[in-house]
Amino acid sequence: MKEMRQIGRRFDEAFVYAHELHASQTRKGTPVPYIGHLMGVASIVLDDGGTEDEAIAALLHDAPEDQGGRARLDEIRGRFGDPVARIVEDCTDSWSTPKEPWLERKRRYIEHARTLAPPSLRVSAADKVHNAYAILRDLRNTGEQVWLRFSGSADDVLAYYQSLVRAYRDAGGGRLVDELERIVRGIEREMGY
Repeated sequence: MKEMRQIGRRFDEAFVYAHELHASQTRKGTPVPYIGHLMGVASIVLDDGGTEDEAIAALLHDAPEDQGGRARLDEIRGRFGDPVARIVEDCTDSWSTPKEPWLERKRRYIEHARTLAPPSLRVSAADKVHNAYAILRDLRNTGEQVWLRFSGSADDVLAYYQSLVRAYRDAGGGRLVDELERIVRGIEREMGY
């Protein structure tokens, strides 16, 4: 049996910080507290063998995008270090408020994803696995209305995830990329493709 990887006080502090930052936020189009997504991504990262830094970055991956831009990233760097901040930066697709148009941001992120280092690839792919699974689950449970949550069309969202799978493979792939591809195929089946 392998030795358990240790998660310590820094992770606890990051969880409290993430909860404070996202306390009033819900998952788009739902009453679900946003912290659930962050916990889900951190869990996926840890299940995939991620480090404490990667798990912390998973908890904080949306903080700059949703809660303060580059100033928030600087605060994360000061509190949790450069490795965490680098991963968070790699997971961020918008630094401005309001955000740029959806399709423009997603196309730019696909190109960026091709160059991700392994720690950033793990956290980014875990984020997309969690998001894509939520789409698949809601598509199965509530049908086509799931697409009303998105700025892009159903076809645009599906194309984004298909393109991300290819970009992540270019960056090195791995088990999470394989899982994302399986979930995307499930979404395709539910959509009748």
